[in-house]
Amino acid sequence: MYTSLFNLQGKVAAISGGTGILGSAMAEALAKEGVKVALLDRNPDKSNTLLQNAKNNGWTIKSYKADVLDEGIMNAVHKLVVSDFDKVDILINAAGGNMPGSTIGPDQDILALSIAETKKVLELNYLGTVIPCQVFLKSMIENKKGCIINISSMSAQQPLTRVMGYSSSKAAIDNYTKWLAVELADKFGEGFRVNAIAPGFFLTNQNKTLLTNADASLTARGNTIIEHTPFKRFGSPEELIGTLIWLCSDASKFVTGTVIPVDGGFSAFSGV
Repeated sequence: MYTSLFNLQGKVAAISGGTGILGSAMAEALAKEGVKVALLDRNPDKSNTLLQNAKNNGWTIKSYKADVLDEGIMNAVHKLVVSDFDKVDILINAAGGNMPGSTIGPDQDILALSIAETKKVLELNYLGTVIPCQVFLKSMIENKKGCIINISSMSAQQPLTRVMGYSSSKAAIDNYTKWLAVELADKFGEGFRVNAIAPGFFLTNQNKTLLTNADASLTARGNTIIEHTPFKRFGSPEELIGTLIWLCSDASKFVTGTVIPVDGGFSAFSGV
């Protein structure tokens, strides 16, 4: 009998930042594929709509209050998830963000950068990925297999103006993804895969005011991005799902240490 390489039925996935726009889309898509999903977020109340959809459709999604920068809390949440679902097959690190003080305004220069807020951005995006990996790898190593997917950014390989702290932290994610892929394969075998998805430009709560005006028209920055995106539009969260399912499944069984752009061609275009 033919078995699809994309079959994820019965897998368990933990998603940090699972109540965000992109995280929610990933959670719902995996749940539709029969994955049991654990949402990890500082504000689990944001997951109410997703939890109601799960109830209405017979999906398995549970929400857990978590802080990706607190190792003690993450250890406690990890124990709860394993107690509820017996295992964790997939970890998706979607928690992240930026802060105003780590962004240089059009009328500012580098001296306006807030070191305090930049430190928070670096910690959230980098350590907010490293700590969940450290914690959830404990049960993965016990089970001798695991799939980790980090969320990178277009600003990792092509630093974007203004967002210095965010760009630096996402560049660190690319490096960490490759480093961890090699480390786990070398020490624990081919049952472990670590990859990253680098989304292009998707309108989220984080970047909406940078890319669009109050009347929904594009800002100058938004226009520049569209001009440098061959598809001439922003992405839709659902357009990350094909890559996500592929990376979570046996269809990508020989893939590790990669950063996959889903960007409408942005990273391929030189601007000329």
